[in-house]
Amino acid sequence: MSKVLVIFTEDIKDAEGMAAYSKAAIATMTKGVKVLAVDSSPRNLEGEWHGTQTVVLEFESEEAARAWYDSPEYQEAAKLRHAAADSNAAIITAF
Repeated sequence: MSKVLVIFTEDIKDAEGMAAYSKAAIATMTKGVKVLAVDSSPRNLEGEWHGTQTVVLEFESEEAARAWYDSPEYQEAAKLRHAAADSNAAIITAF
């Protein structure tokens, strides 16, 4: 199985709401996830980059990433993100 990355680009509209989301989301990351990057000032190389913050998470497999993302606990946390930011998320295969 290949490791995967989950990448979020977030255009934060409510900093306090995102802080609440971050606290709730971190509580769902019990094992099998590694935070590789949280950057509020990505330096764009080409095109238009979405958002004011980029987050990169690493999982052992796509199944592990989807199990975390689809879990009831994370989906509750995600509601806070949806209220506080316009965001995109994707799973990509790592090398």
